[in-house]
Amino acid sequence: MDQVFIRDLRIPVVVGVFAWEKRIKQEIRLDIDMGFDIRKASASDDIKDTLDYKAVSHRVDEFARESRFDLVETLAEKIAQLILDEFPVEEVSLTLNKTGAVSIARDVGVKIQRSR
Repeated sequence: MDQVFIRDLRIPVVVGVFAWEKRIKQEIRLDIDMGFDIRKASASDDIKDTLDYKAVSHRVDEFARESRFDLVETLAEKIAQLILDEFPVEEVSLTLNKTGAVSIARDVGVKIQRSR
């Protein structure tokens, strides 16, 4: 399966289990790989035949900014499902980093893979 990807999508979100986390925005970083057959787009050279990664990026950004979840696991699952529901992809692999969540680690988070 061909892959269309988005790297290092940075979004300020409200996510966390502690009371102070529910009052502030923290940055998450997303890497998203989407299974999408690019042959039609490559043959036509027409944007209408491809997966619009700008549209995916903006929709994920909009959803994540408006969300309020305790767990990054829930946020990752909801974003993956949103992509599968709203865009013509067969599968999605998503890595969600919660920047600064653990002071002695550069990155912490979850990586999931979902398909139709």
